[in-house]
Amino acid sequence: MSFLILIIEDEIPQAEMLRYNLESDGFRTILATTGEEAIGRIGVEVPDLIIVDWMLPERSGIDVCRQLRAKPETQGLPIIMLTARGEEGDRVLGLEAGADDYVIKPYSPREMVARVKALLRRASPNSANQLFEYAGIVLNKETHKVTRDGGVVSLGPTSFKILEALLEHPGRVYSRERLLSRVWGGEIFVEPRTVDVHIRRLRRALNTDGRKEVIRTVRGAGYALDEHQE
Repeated sequence: MSFLILIIEDEIPQAEMLRYNLESDGFRTILATTGEEAIGRIGVEVPDLIIVDWMLPERSGIDVCRQLRAKPETQGLPIIMLTARGEEGDRVLGLEAGADDYVIKPYSPREMVARVKALLRRASPNSANQLFEYAGIVLNKETHKVTRDGGVVSLGPTSFKILEALLEHPGRVYSRERLLSRVWGGEIFVEPRTVDVHIRRLRRALNTDGRKEVIRTVRGAGYALDEHQE
């Protein structure tokens, strides 16, 4: 069964171009032109991935992301934010709102399809029956679930892959470039700053209810899991 992609875009030519390229690559697609319409469609059938435009009538793409991340049934959905806003502050805002990736208009349809495939790979790990445990954190690659001290930790696909990489070698420092290569692969360009945004999101998820910080920032080097940091 092919993956289902929800395109939330009010510019019909853009939406049809996306639909054509995705369907030519074997994906199924559904379209929505407003945030309200999109939420309604997701209530009927949850897609495998969402591409949402920032500037939408009635409700912005940022608001749609936040609403989806707030609901248990959609908080792990892979989301790509599509926008003409290219400033660094805008990119950070989109990622912090819950987007897993950020594509600036105008964009290459070929690159968009590559980003969709890469994000779906991160959201659908294929290495079964593997557990990683450290500092009360348990990551199950088969069920794609994470717990800490027995409580469920809700993560999007990108945060999940970053945590998986860190859990493979607790204490080892991973540079931003290494995490980019590990999580996003070499086929698409992603700015190193994106790693920082996802690390902040991962920290918030892991440190709920006053739990101890376990991700150590090594200035000029990167990040590591370390439960014994000062």
